[in-house]
Amino acid sequence: MARSAVGVIFTNIQDKNIPELSSHRTMASIPFAGRYRLIDFALSNLVNAGITTVGIVTKNNYQSLIDHLGSGKDWDLARKDGGIILLPPYSNETDAPYKNRLEALMGITGFLRHRKEDYVALYDGDGVSRLDIDDVLRFHEQSHADITMVYHEADSVESHYYITVDPDNSGRITSLQINPKLKTGDKVNLYINVMVVHRNYLMDIIQNAVQSGLNSFGRDILAKNVQSMRIFGYKFDGYYAGITSLPRYFRYSMEMLDKDVRHELFGARDIYTKVRDSAPSKYIEGASVKNSLVSDGCVIEGTVENSILFRGVNVGKGSVVRNCVLMQETVVGASCRLNCVITDKNVVIRDRRQLSGCEELPYFVAKGKML
Repeated sequence: MARSAVGVIFTNIQDKNIPELSSHRTMASIPFAGRYRLIDFALSNLVNAGITTVGIVTKNNYQSLIDHLGSGKDWDLARKDGGIILLPPYSNETDAPYKNRLEALMGITGFLRHRKEDYVALYDGDGVSRLDIDDVLRFHEQSHADITMVYHEADSVESHYYITVDPDNSGRITSLQINPKLKTGDKVNLYINVMVVHRNYLMDIIQNAVQSGLNSFGRDILAKNVQSMRIFGYKFDGYYAGITSLPRYFRYSMEMLDKDVRHELFGARDIYTKVRDSAPSKYIEGASVKNSLVSDGCVIEGTVENSILFRGVNVGKGSVVRNCVLMQETVVGASCRLNCVITDKNVVIRDRRQLSGCEELPYFVAKGKML
């Protein structure tokens, strides 16, 4: 049952986690799994729950995001009423871009005020999951919650800012901690930056925050009011990949080569993305490809193993590419050896180069570089 809800996606909030890939694009527009962007998972989860109006909160470096989203037709969001709505990065009080989540919310009060939906689903663009938002909304209603925070069990955290929660048997959160010190191997209930709240209640929170001069949504609103507010936790047990660092990006990219992970993430409900018309990939005589995801438009003359190739990647004759993530239009020359390498878009690796990293520290080549 589709419920009356509007979606809001923050595209820049988590940029600090992975500066290598977000220096010229938003976190939400980071490419993933050969043909997707991170925002595709948030948008698809919202659309699959029947949510047809989604506000996209931008801040900077959002040109590639706008190019990717277009009119929203690939997510069935090209609509006269609602659809994708780009929201400016300025608060109502100043002409400067917002500095944190609370200021970002203050800046979109006009958007929220003019909506008629009952609920708001707040989403960051840093996670990969197939989350049933309609089930979260149902849980929110049945719990009579003021706020519902989605969490999953994690064994480690690498984010610059994170929240852990402790729910009781009913699901009500009795303790909420921000950036707690964790011991290696500790299991924690990690908030995955997805929240559901009644629209009018959220408006009241924002108004009270403005009047009280508050400046942190997490510390000043959630943490300080965890006892007085009815804050509930919805446990998500499905596959979740939080892109919190370059090694985590590499790790979760490699997990896409596992057919069971792919089936869980892409099997039951569609994950939509921008459709591009490209020629099929070419495998030249002598080429060898094993356990890899190869997108359209690639030309492979060498060996590719355990790797992800985005659209238009060329692998030259005699080259060996293992355990790599090569983004769009990367060109690998002849007789190269690559292992645990991540290339951004439009990279050129000349003949006979040898590049190697490791799982904990992949070798990264920035956008447009030639080596």
